[in-house]
Amino acid sequence: MSDLIAKTAIDRRLAEIITPTIEGLGFELVRVRLMSGKIKVLQIMADRPEGGIIVEDCATISTAISAVLDVEDPIEDNFTLEVSSPGIDRPLTRFKDFDMWADYEARVETSELIDGRRRFKGVLRGTEGEEVLIEIEEGNEPVTIGLRFEWLSDAKLILTDELIAEMLRQKKADPAFDAAAFDEVDETEVDETEGDEAEADDTPVTKH
Repeated sequence: MSDLIAKTAIDRRLAEIITPTIEGLGFELVRVRLMSGKIKVLQIMADRPEGGIIVEDCATISTAISAVLDVEDPIEDNFTLEVSSPGIDRPLTRFKDFDMWADYEARVETSELIDGRRRFKGVLRGTEGEEVLIEIEEGNEPVTIGLRFEWLSDAKLILTDELIAEMLRQKKADPAFDAAAFDEVDETEVDETEGDEAEADDTPVTKH
């Protein structure tokens, strides 16, 4: 699993636990992050293989994941579970994302310096071998460079008129795709000291 999906050891452990459940429902894990704070927040991004997840899907995933986490109990203390779509200016975490979103602008960062830089902004040009291709400006000239996928520490689409237009096109093409629900987050607050299952809805639910 790439570090873009799960960065830390606990993120990777959580990904191992929830991925079978998410995939069993017909979705894919895009990203998992356990955020520290007074109450920890477990952020889960998921999507359909073809794209177009809606808020009802997030609620379904949230309910299923809550049940699995109750059994596995991987997180100490209370935490809030947030399940969301990747959004319009989505993170790019899987190798296939760079082919799916070719010809759209993105920001890419690498873990190590590449030719003296870590940050690259340009137009995605798909993949070749094990490399992500991105067209950047070098001396006022467009140059396409290849970055090995394993070098990437962060990658995200840039919100542009072209990207918004594509999302609207998807909405029109798929009656089930609801733009109003596209960026909704389903939140469930989970109390790991109790054994009851939390219910997932469009509003936070606290276990007692």
